[in-house]
Amino acid sequence: MSSILYKVGVSYDFSTDAKGHYEAALGEVFGPHPNIAVELMPHAADERPTSDELDRYDGVLAMATRLERGNLDGLKRLAIVARWGVGYDRIDTQAMTDNGIVLAITPNAVRRPVAEAAIALVFTTSLNLVRQHQIVQAGQWRGALPGLGRNIAGRTLGSIGLGNIAGEMFRMSASLGFGKLLAHDPYASGERAASLGVDLVSIDELFKQSDFLCVHCSLSEATRGLVNRDLLRLMKPTAMLINTARGPIVDEAALVHALKEGWLAGAGLDVFEIEPLPEDAPIRGCPNVVFAPHGLAWTTELARDNSLEACNNLLAVAQGRLPGGIVNQAVVDGDLFQTKLQRWAHRS
Repeated sequence: MSSILYKVGVSYDFSTDAKGHYEAALGEVFGPHPNIAVELMPHAADERPTSDELDRYDGVLAMATRLERGNLDGLKRLAIVARWGVGYDRIDTQAMTDNGIVLAITPNAVRRPVAEAAIALVFTTSLNLVRQHQIVQAGQWRGALPGLGRNIAGRTLGSIGLGNIAGEMFRMSASLGFGKLLAHDPYASGERAASLGVDLVSIDELFKQSDFLCVHCSLSEATRGLVNRDLLRLMKPTAMLINTARGPIVDEAALVHALKEGWLAGAGLDVFEIEPLPEDAPIRGCPNVVFAPHGLAWTTELARDNSLEACNNLLAVAQGRLPGGIVNQAVVDGDLFQTKLQRWAHRS
């Protein structure tokens, strides 16, 4: 293999938010390839590296990095951004394509951990687990409980979205005794839904029928604020809303109002409109909500597999191959990206 270095930059937040959880993958994937050099990128204000900082590298391993026209336009060297995870709402995919940069995510790594997180919140909310814990901690006993929990057998499990994670959640749920599985997804095929035992319904029907309604769509301009006051008003007063996707998909003020008015029984939230959740956030005043710090799916396995999948995406380009998990497919046949890819194909 050529001695010309393929340089990988690791976004600075890995050193604070994932320290000790990604380094082994760097060694495992890149160690056998002496022409690949890896270095930690400098700290960037508001997670926005400059154009000069980005164009020092052929590939970037990114966590919360913001990539927009302001720091992408005019880049000559950067060929791939490997996102550690699947959300890419901080990345302008059109600007990536216009500058010949492929965006690759890690759908295989997150599928099971996030599906498990959603199901964990289903059980936690249905059994009022957090309140039970608080009562015992306070020296009280079950007579202090505000009410009884509910079994999930016979209930309806719904999902906004029927993609990678939702599909895994429904596969896991098949043996749990739900009476009905529902989803709304304008892009999902009837064949896919049928293979999962899921009925595709309108979004209004999804909100009306679901006992546990999970958010499993990506954040975009089309989905920002999708779960609004009108849809929440359709929910059963015994229903629970579960969000492990992205906070801004749910209108948080509308959710607070709905919870206080009793339009639904409660919520399980791993994500919020503003993160970290501000101390004065009104949602904190709702006693029937279970909170997690956008970390419920952060398991040992997720950290390992996210790191390995993202590093292998970077390695693919270093060997002149297309990575997995490509988001902006339109870039693949473009001259800018192909020139970068062929540079490494000829040296592998």
